[in-house]
Amino acid sequence: MAPIVLLIQAGAHLHDARVSVSLEKYRRKRRFNRTSEPAGAAAKSRSGRLFVIQMHRARRLHYDFRLELDGALKSWAVPKGPSLDPREKRLAVHVEDHPIEYGGFEGAIPEGEYGAGTVVLWDRGEWFTVEDPREGYRKGKLKFRLEGEKLQGGWTLVRMRTGGEKADNWLLIKERDEQARSLADYDVLEDRPGSVLSGKSLGQIKAAPARTWGKAKAEKPQPKRKSAWKVSVKCATRSSLPSAWKPQLAMLAAAAPEGDKWLHEIKLDGYRLVCRIDKGKAKLITRNNLDWTARFPELAAMAAELPLRQALVDGEVVALLPGGVSSFQALQDALSAGETASLVYYAFDLLHLDGYDVSKAAVEDRKGLLAQVLAEAEAPRIQYLDHLEGSGPEFLRQCCQMGLEGIISKD
Repeated sequence: MAPIVLLIQAGAHLHDARVSVSLEKYRRKRRFNRTSEPAGAAAKSRSGRLFVIQMHRARRLHYDFRLELDGALKSWAVPKGPSLDPREKRLAVHVEDHPIEYGGFEGAIPEGEYGAGTVVLWDRGEWFTVEDPREGYRKGKLKFRLEGEKLQGGWTLVRMRTGGEKADNWLLIKERDEQARSLADYDVLEDRPGSVLSGKSLGQIKAAPARTWGKAKAEKPQPKRKSAWKVSVKCATRSSLPSAWKPQLAMLAAAAPEGDKWLHEIKLDGYRLVCRIDKGKAKLITRNNLDWTARFPELAAMAAELPLRQALVDGEVVALLPGGVSSFQALQDALSAGETASLVYYAFDLLHLDGYDVSKAAVEDRKGLLAQVLAEAEAPRIQYLDHLEGSGPEFLRQCCQMGLEGIISKD
């Protein structure tokens, strides 16, 4: 018996969203047809409390201080970097939000691209607040505790009253606690300049960057996976890669199902496409078996580089609004203008992998395989669509509050 798939639509209050993630400025400053930086979505780290500090040698050396909030990294450029001395009030210029994926980057941004220079992942960890962080952020006074590899203890970000200046200037201040140190006795920037990711210094990464964004790459491309995936999930059978695909369609339901036997995904508002990959070539096929590869050349090229030999991946191409919500109108506009480089393919199912038909395996097993494949990939615009097991009604309420269209529930 095929699994039951239900579509639960949210009401008109979807657009009354509480989440105000804005990646518009981030996207506008970057040319996604020339850089492989992630276009960004309203995502979430494992903990939902990520903080990172990236040392960035662009035109001038500065430190980018980032806190995860509402699906993005709120960001401040700190010219002198953080100080453990409470008397040192460091200028922090509020800049555009960055995607969650940006928090793991270390390497070089090529000349000619926005922010060209070398980036070191100087510190990372989690941040915590006692008060509502959204309210503090809105009011311009955010008190929090850091638990990083280099920075710990209490900190405050407070907005400066600058009398109409265009710059959104804040101050980053260390609280007086056990982690505070006098700058005359100890400078954490000088004492611990290396990366928490690679251990390398800024100069070492500049000389041999482990990763470069953009087409002007100095390093050789990553080799493709030479061996086929060994599929061991229950109900997987040996099979040749099918040439046709019959999609399973959702049924409309009035309420989200309850119980742990259901898993739930966010409903996207885009074009559902199966991605057929065979020996380094990828096609994007509609639910009516039309070949739309030429409409999405950037996504097809990225899919062709996935670390596998053959696959059928089920997913949806979407255009994301600044708040991270998919928009069908924005997708149609992008297609009409031929501006498809920033579109995202959300993969939510796997039907075939390297000689195995896995379509009859349990959906959680198929998604587990898909997550493994994408974890090995360098494909920022091919994203894994995660799910929640159980708690359907609660998940639907949360999606409504986030301004999303609804949920897909799968048996």
